[in-house]
Amino acid sequence: MRPLNIAILAMGGEGGGVLADWIVDLAEHNGYIAQATSVAGVAQRTGATIYYVEMFPRARAERDGAEPLLALMPAPGDVDIVVASELMEAARAVQRGLVTPDRTTLIASTHRVLSIHEKSAMGEGARDAARMEQACASAARRFVRFDMAETVERIGSVISAVLFGALSGEGALPFDRQQFEDTIRRGGVGVESSLRAFAEGFERAKAPSEPLRRAPAPAVAALPQTHADPRVARLLVRLRDEFGDAVRPTATEGVRRLLDYQDPEYAASYLDRLARLAPHGDDRLLEAVARHLALWMSYEDTIRVADLKTRSKRFERVRAEVRPGGDTVLSIDEFMHPRLEEIADTVPAPMGRWLLKAGPARRLVERLTTKGRIVPTTSLGGFLMLRTIAAMRRWRRSTLRYGRENAQIEQWLDRIDRVAPADPALAVEIARCQRLVKGYGDTHERGSRNFATLMACSERLEGRENAASALRELHEAALADDAGNLLRERVNALH
Repeated sequence: MRPLNIAILAMGGEGGGVLADWIVDLAEHNGYIAQATSVAGVAQRTGATIYYVEMFPRARAERDGAEPLLALMPAPGDVDIVVASELMEAARAVQRGLVTPDRTTLIASTHRVLSIHEKSAMGEGARDAARMEQACASAARRFVRFDMAETVERIGSVISAVLFGALSGEGALPFDRQQFEDTIRRGGVGVESSLRAFAEGFERAKAPSEPLRRAPAPAVAALPQTHADPRVARLLVRLRDEFGDAVRPTATEGVRRLLDYQDPEYAASYLDRLARLAPHGDDRLLEAVARHLALWMSYEDTIRVADLKTRSKRFERVRAEVRPGGDTVLSIDEFMHPRLEEIADTVPAPMGRWLLKAGPARRLVERLTTKGRIVPTTSLGGFLMLRTIAAMRRWRRSTLRYGRENAQIEQWLDRIDRVAPADPALAVEIARCQRLVKGYGDTHERGSRNFATLMACSERLEGRENAASALRELHEAALADDAGNLLRERVNALH
């Protein structure tokens, strides 16, 4: 006879401690000796925590005449049940060896909450959810999974209640549903909503498992076939007539993005730039340029940030996440810290260059922007201030930032156009290097600096047999290390 043990992996604020307390209460009220411990961590988001519960039948302990010795931490290969509040937490349990195919039942939500490392990656940092799900299924004796965040959102409860229901429905513990529900009632807090969430978790765990997900094809928000605005209608005709099936989906998404960012004339200039490279007849090159050109042309300036922060959809999303009840007033405070450079970039180019020169104006602006400020976008004053900045997009083409970005875009396109006839693979890699240029402030400066380094290296690589692979390795080095140390090492190795 050995203790039954459960490891719970949850993020800060998700109720992992409540779930552990429920399991202990359930066990102690139904003839078991139980012990719970927790170890806080800061590996992910607001701090992932492992809660560990062991239980042993009280009757057996009394018959043996001794209290059981219960462990304080889960040991790899020695865990009966693992409960995870999010897919990456489940994958972490697999990585730690807590999930084994001969023993462990794994219960997890399949939704994702991106980790700090995923969000701060220089390139695409999000881990492949389909691969994590497949790894979990391979490692566990049984894998109970579904999107519990969706259930929480729909019911208005907490994920710990859904996990508790799934634990009951799976039947891995020697207690019936009524005993689980009585545990929630004894808690006395949020009983009705918790019972509703518990019921859904119970039923979903009983249902047959869904097929493992496959990596989804990238979604494209297609434009309509016709449009009332004649300028947009002309763009639709151009997309249909000038671009083949391999490029059209990406180009369509690019047009949609630039219509939202600026106006139809700006989207038309995007298609003009793409058309310059069409004669090369390389769909792979044109698709790469279509993607990265759209991203570059929709660079994030203060105008764009102000626009996104004051859109009605953003307020709706925040309200849906917070779910203020009754007469509760929702207030959204934005922390903003515009630097001198961003202010100069937002005004007309002559004024921006004047602000950047050493003098009284520069010193005044720098003194006023030494500290950030809180802007409540749910207040009339804060909202109108940001909407005023967002409305400046009609003058974006006259700003200092616009002139600088477009000059760099033209240089990038000229380089691709020149290299493509002799080395199409190198031209593709030059196009893909644009992913380094993103964000604003320090992030944008760092990415632009690395991009300039790679463009200089691409000139030195022209004519070499392995030019494309060498530039790709430099690109990966720039993405791997935001301090630039690895990139400098690789660049020095080119000599």
